[in-house]
Amino acid sequence: MLADIAIHVDGEKRQLTVDTRTTLLDALRENLGITSPKKGCDHGQCGACTVLLDGRRAVSCLTLAVANDGAEIVTAQGLVNGDNLHPIQQAFLDQDGLQCGYCTPGQVCSAVGMLREVKEGWPSHVSEDLTAPVDLTSEEIRERMSGNLCRCGAYTNIVDAIMEAVE
Repeated sequence: MLADIAIHVDGEKRQLTVDTRTTLLDALRENLGITSPKKGCDHGQCGACTVLLDGRRAVSCLTLAVANDGAEIVTAQGLVNGDNLHPIQQAFLDQDGLQCGYCTPGQVCSAVGMLREVKEGWPSHVSEDLTAPVDLTSEEIRERMSGNLCRCGAYTNIVDAIMEAVE
């Protein structure tokens, strides 16, 4: 069964016809040619496909495109402002927070979403006081980014990049 949907991707309204079984990841990559979200595990376990969906981080391989009709989607490509990288993207470059780069777009989107969660006061599993403002320690960052895997092991530099962007 086919469905017509409209989604806003990286600031541009896009209309497409998709099979109702098509994931958001496949719609972005195969239908729209937006390749920054990567297909890693295709089971929501690695985070390589992370995008910002209506401002919240989401693994795009686990959500159907039709369920997001009218949604605002931001990929790592959409974080760039003209010739200027998003502060998280710049920090990843400055701190060498990548190696092969496959997971990097998902890591970047996850970091942007995670910082929004911190700003909104969302506690994590390692937050000691659930009502206090979040102290963004390296332990907090590691916990909050734990859904994004890096096969190269660039975790230390990823944490450093996020800390740099926060500062």
